[in-house]
Amino acid sequence: MDGLTCLRKIMADHPMPVLMVSSLTQEGAQATLDALSIGALDFIPKESSFASMSILQIQQDLQEKVRRLATSPRFHRSSPSATQPSAAPAPAAAKLPPRPAPAAPAAGTGIPNSPQAELLVIGSSTGGPKALQDILPALPADLPVPCLIVQHMPSTFTKPFADRLDGICQVHVKEAEQGEPLKAGTVYIAPGGIHMTYGARGPKGCIDLSPEPVSSLHRPSVDVLFLSVAELFRGQAFAGILTGMGSDGAKGMEQMKRKGAYTLSEAEETCVVYGMPRAAFERGCVDTVAPLPEIAGHIRRHFRI
Repeated sequence: MDGLTCLRKIMADHPMPVLMVSSLTQEGAQATLDALSIGALDFIPKESSFASMSILQIQQDLQEKVRRLATSPRFHRSSPSATQPSAAPAPAAAKLPPRPAPAAPAAGTGIPNSPQAELLVIGSSTGGPKALQDILPALPADLPVPCLIVQHMPSTFTKPFADRLDGICQVHVKEAEQGEPLKAGTVYIAPGGIHMTYGARGPKGCIDLSPEPVSSLHRPSVDVLFLSVAELFRGQAFAGILTGMGSDGAKGMEQMKRKGAYTLSEAEETCVVYGMPRAAFERGCVDTVAPLPEIAGHIRRHFRI
């Protein structure tokens, strides 16, 4: 059987964390998005051949993702979104050093009463494509603000991903383009391989794309987007951080919070990897912690839609 058929059988018969290895072609992008929809947790992009040099180039990322996905809360904690959580962690989990969990506010704690935001920004990474496919279709076409999203993905993946979301959402979803004016009811997905920032031009602002800073670990980077909003956006903003490995977005969310933004992070029990939300919470800049099935409701209530 082919890979997708095999994945469907795995998820039906014995659900477990699955990491896809995908080519960077258009066909590879579509197959990877199909796999993520079926139940794969993440993917490793590779060049067209499995030459030893290609494997060496992805070695560090591959090792880190295998270690983190082996202990994913999606499969090792009781969770409303888990397909079939296992009774005990995989053996690999014992090899990881214990990570102290900070005391978090109760999931679903509401954002304080305050004026309605004028811009929605979201960052996500590992597990993000599935999370966004759960959240965005629940938003109505009359979303009164633009929404900017950074999802860590290769450049060949972001347009097919945006097109797929557009086909299942009431809001308009597209890959962001340089200089385009922001419109209410439109979701802009940052293109892979380049940073997306907020530009303070036009009635609602615009999209700016840039390779700078080249030193950033991720391109696009959640931090780069959030920091640009903190610096240039003069209205009220709503920032969300979803599942993801690492800490991208925490620094930017902290700066947005200092400027008065409302902030939300995904709860640990529904994260594929509780990295980015944890980093933001540990900085003390999260107003609301909510499990994935409740996040769209929080957004709708805030914008009164």
